[in-house]
This record gives sequence, C-alpha cells and structure tokens, in this order.
Amino acid sequence: MVPELSDEKIMLLVREGHLSELTALFDRYQVSLYNFFLRLTSDRAVSQDLTQNLFYRVIRYRQSYEPAQGSFRSWIYRMARNVHVDFCKQQQKGPGRLADPEEVEQQLADQSTGYTQDQYQRLDLALAGLDPDQREVLVLSRYQGLKYEEIARIRESSVAAIKVQVYRALKQLRTLYFKQI
Repeated sequence: MVPELSDEKIMLLVREGHLSELTALFDRYQVSLYNFFLRLTSDRAVSQDLTQNLFYRVIRYRQSYEPAQGSFRSWIYRMARNVHVDFCKQQQKGPGRLADPEEVEQQLADQSTGYTQDQYQRLDLALAGLDPDQREVLVLSRYQGLKYEEIARIRESSVAAIKVQVYRALKQLRTLYFKQI
C-alpha cells in the first residue's frame, strides 16, 4: 500500500505544475469548504459557486503557497475567507447578510444529533445576529474545527487575540440564543 501524501506535499506538486494532483485536495476539502461558505452565506448555490471559485484561485495563485508559512489548511481557509469577502464586495453588501432562517433550518438540520429543528433555528438566528467577524471566527473554530493557531494565521492575528474573539463571540451567541426563549 502506498502511503498517502500530506496536503503540503500535494500542494507543492500542484505548485510545480502537476495540476492533476489538485484532485486529491479537492476531494479532501470540498465538503468542509462548502460548509464554511454555507455557514457564512446560508445559500447553497452561492456556496457551491464560492467553493468552485476558491479552487480556481488555488490554481491561479499556486505559486504563492509556502509551506514554511503554515499548513495547507490555514492557507486555503485564508484564501476562502478572501473569496467570501470579494463576493460580499461584489454584491455590494456586508458579509453579515444571511438568507431566510427557515431555509437555513431546512438545509442544516441534522436529526441524528438529538436536537430539535426549533433549537437549530434558534441557533441559526442567533448566529445570524452576530457581527460578521464574530460569526466568521465561530464558523472557523466550531463548525470547521480549525485550531486557534490556524485561525490566527488566517486572520493575521495572534493566538491570544483569537481566543478572546472566540470567547466574546460565544458569549454574545449565548446571549442572543437565550433571548429567543
């Protein structure tokens, strides 16, 4: 059995011009990046487009990848964040605008967790009530599972600042969630 190449090694091959190797990274990251965009936009079609645009950018800016500056995961999420910001600028709206919460409930509810759809709806409404920076840091840390160090690289901030931002965002989310009850 051939050992699986790391994300960083695959991206180095892509950087050298072996574009077919990007398929492995696409397979590994497509779903999580789509979910990242879906949590920020609450729109499936837009999230699919943004995911596709992101991988076009990976090809276009492959020469900018430097493994010494952090993991591939941090690099691609930083790029995803930029794709989202560019989309928001194109739409001439702030990154905080979300779709109808009922639509979000239907798209994101997962009955296997034991939570009710009402609880998901309240959580989505509370998440929508956060300012865009707070929402982004929670999506990266809680929904995407990135470590504080990775988020710090993505947001070009210190780990301590990210910890404070996550703490404050969770506190605000909790307040907004329980105001609905």
